[in-house]
Amino acid sequence: MAKYPTWARGGMMVDWEQRIDFDRMRKERVAKTQAAMKKAGIDALVLWKDENVRYLTSARVIMIQFRSSTTYGVLLHQEGDPTLLASSGEAHRIQECMPWIKDYIPIGILEEPGMVENTVRDEIVPRLKKWGVANKKIGLDLHTFMQRQALDKHLPEAKFVDGERFMYMSRVQKTPDEVACLLQACAVADAVTQTALDAVRPGIREFDVAAEAMKTLFTHCGEFAHLASPFVAAGEHMAPPTRFPTDKIIRNGDIVFIDIGACWNGYFGDCGRATLAGEPPHPMQQKVYTTVYKALKRGIAKMRVGCTNDDAAQEFIEEARLAGLEKNFIKLFIGHGCGISPNEPPYIGEVMPGAGSVKFEPGMTFAVEPLIFVPGVPGGAGVRLEDHILVTEDGPVYMTRAPYCKKLLLQD
Repeated sequence: MAKYPTWARGGMMVDWEQRIDFDRMRKERVAKTQAAMKKAGIDALVLWKDENVRYLTSARVIMIQFRSSTTYGVLLHQEGDPTLLASSGEAHRIQECMPWIKDYIPIGILEEPGMVENTVRDEIVPRLKKWGVANKKIGLDLHTFMQRQALDKHLPEAKFVDGERFMYMSRVQKTPDEVACLLQACAVADAVTQTALDAVRPGIREFDVAAEAMKTLFTHCGEFAHLASPFVAAGEHMAPPTRFPTDKIIRNGDIVFIDIGACWNGYFGDCGRATLAGEPPHPMQQKVYTTVYKALKRGIAKMRVGCTNDDAAQEFIEEARLAGLEKNFIKLFIGHGCGISPNEPPYIGEVMPGAGSVKFEPGMTFAVEPLIFVPGVPGGAGVRLEDHILVTEDGPVYMTRAPYCKKLLLQD
């Protein structure tokens, strides 16, 4: 049974305390993936999703919006080190700062047909042939049409299989070092959330709250937020939810929701809290908040080894039903996997058809975030509360600790 760390020790390198062994973590992630490849009969991987590249290479690089799958990639076979494909603009830094990368291919942004052709023909295919896997089973994740077309052209005997689900299922159980990273990410996320909560008052805007929180994110060494745009919504903007900040002025009696989170060393900590600007609260605001709080606690309590995501989902829904609010959930999942990807399967309470049923296993981590709203209430009656949870042999562990709002929580 893995012995997981239980608290965030800090983000600095120190000589007086054992913290995260990043070299060990890198090696364990690659070894774990290669073991899963052998078990699944996958001979090689050609991957372009940001989280898979980070997981297998520890490459932190410039992130350009809407460019995933065209600027950074990784190749891996069942033995040996990964090959990193990365923007030529990163070449000097990779060579100087990342000694664990033994094989690096500089590339341009792979949106020009000729650049895609050259990269596949001259760089990717020769390596796959050298490894003896060009005619075997190769897992793929996110590829553009041109990338896939070039692979089909130059690897006619290969059998391409789903490497995307393979990767997130091989990543789903975290190592102790990964858990330590997540705990630190959650500590930063708590600090970001606390800054936002402290900033909330009548008269300022949603933008102002987001700005203060983002300053804390960067002063605490976060890489970026859980979301591309911070989720700060006040009053009627939470019923239904507007999931980005605006110039809306926060007014007395508004519920204000904050969901920003933090990425630290590639791992995402996710935390969401709702608070009240001014007072007094509307009775419906208190009813919704209390229902969401009770549902959160009840559902998380079911996240135990041997239970399923469906079992937990039923607990959230049943608690809402007791308050007559089971039809007031946002049309979205209640929880999602969260680690080196900010949002991925398995999902809890997914409302769209096709989601799988999965048993909870030790080392799984989830962001759990029930959201219920009732329209037409002055100051808004939409509430989400979100905590980051680690599943262990002894039960669920809260990785986030930001405070709940006592003014909105009714006592039994």
